[in-house]
Amino acid sequence: MSLSPEDDFAAGEFALGTLDPAERAAIAARRLREPELDAAIRAWEARLAPLNEAVADVAPPADLLAKIEARIDAGAPAGADIVSLQARLGRWRAAAVAAMSLAAMLAVGVFVRESGRSNAPHEFVAVLQKSADSPAFAVSVNIDTRELVVRPVAATAPAGKSYELWIIADKLGKPRSLGVIDAAAITRNPKLGAYDSATVEGATYAVTVEPEGGSPTGAPSGAPAFVGKLIPVGP
Repeated sequence: MSLSPEDDFAAGEFALGTLDPAERAAIAARRLREPELDAAIRAWEARLAPLNEAVADVAPPADLLAKIEARIDAGAPAGADIVSLQARLGRWRAAAVAAMSLAAMLAVGVFVRESGRSNAPHEFVAVLQKSADSPAFAVSVNIDTRELVVRPVAATAPAGKSYELWIIADKLGKPRSLGVIDAAAITRNPKLGAYDSATVEGATYAVTVEPEGGSPTGAPSGAPAFVGKLIPVGP
């Protein structure tokens, strides 16, 4: 039985260390009895390993601990600090998930370049975002099957509205809808099967905010809220 996209993504988060303690413990327990999940975690660790070698160690300032202790002794309200940290935790984790995708792309790119492999990639990933620190959706595409999987990262659709995904390419003329996507759950979509692989690989993918259920006109109702392009992540 092949590993589901959700479990493969969880394996990547496990390797990167972005899971919370309960989720990490659950995955750690599962990998002991599920060889495919264990293999996926090992594969992600291998993909990400080159990044460790590419980053030099940086020693913290000698007075850092003293400054931290001084701030603690100053008596900042503990409750306020906790609320602040909790408010930022979601943003940090969302950025980490997007970073995982981008790190994997870089790691695989380094490996392919160094090993001289020329096989065409089959798996592609895009992070759809408004800016570098606001990832909203992670998109993965298998170019052979044209399977499109959209995973929400930190997107919340406005009340009474829907997010709709579009493929944009010069060859297509106008944006073409890939359907409404769920801001709370993984969305799978076969609509890329209507396009050739070159169009799929080179296109821009955009998400717009539409009336509930999707655009009534078949065209975007406004400017994209999130955009991104596919990058190969494996041969």
